[in-house]
Amino acid sequence: MKNKNLMYPTVLALAAAFISGTANFIGKIAVTAVKDPILFTGIKNAVVAILLVGLFIAFKKGTEIKSLSRAQWTKLSLIGIVGGSVPFALYFTGLSMTSAINASLIHKTMFLWVLLLAYPLLKERLSKMQLLGVTAIFASNLFIGGFTGFKFNAGELMIVAATLFWAVENIVAKKALADISALTVVSARMVLGSAILFVFLATQGRVAPIMSVSPIAWGWTLLMSALLMGYVLAWFTALKHAPATYVAALLVSATVVTNVLSAVFITHAFTAQQFASVALCAVGTFLMVFYAKKTVGSADVEKATV
Repeated sequence: MKNKNLMYPTVLALAAAFISGTANFIGKIAVTAVKDPILFTGIKNAVVAILLVGLFIAFKKGTEIKSLSRAQWTKLSLIGIVGGSVPFALYFTGLSMTSAINASLIHKTMFLWVLLLAYPLLKERLSKMQLLGVTAIFASNLFIGGFTGFKFNAGELMIVAATLFWAVENIVAKKALADISALTVVSARMVLGSAILFVFLATQGRVAPIMSVSPIAWGWTLLMSALLMGYVLAWFTALKHAPATYVAALLVSATVVTNVLSAVFITHAFTAQQFASVALCAVGTFLMVFYAKKTVGSADVEKATV
């Protein structure tokens, strides 16, 4: 790897990709455990928000909150809206209406939208070899069995909308993380986002069913909460210390994780073609990491801190 300073965020970004791919596979099962996908999302996110508040207190981040400027609060509020609430409702509603593979594939196009936004707004860019690498990673997803093409139904369109929201969040979060800790940004995202989701559910009279959620459904919800907790901490910390385009590109490999899990547990077939997919993903990831460079402007790698 040419820039050793990127090792820390690279490991975190790949960990986030693995968690994301696993969560997307399990999420297809879990989202059906609670009949209302938005209520499921609200409960899951609220659990993560509570856990993050605990970490926030443990790391004594209260002083940082008191010192935030109005501009910083505006960024945190925007992250809570465009990242922590609306897209979650869209994504998990869409996921309940389409396959996990299709959902994951659409979600991982986020790197393209981040790339388009980051070039003018963050002055970031990928080298030609990195572009080749991310192309290889994305192409590897199409080799796994189970993908039968896009249906262009309401569920997939909701996931497209959620992906666009999260792409915008990447840009806002990258700017916010320049002078705010990752833990504070993540906590604000999940606490505010959860509050917005529950306000929406309350106005729709959809909170009451929470009392009738079965133990099995709670088990799935808590499992998804744990995965989400790991994902957001790894993702935002990686984003703080590396270019947004770099982190988003590495997250594309999450789809291979979802597809492999689907092949093993759903289609029960793992062919030579699927091994080729994993190999292509590995080559693409190597190109992304080996040719990594610090980009201009806000992408400077900082000392690793929570």
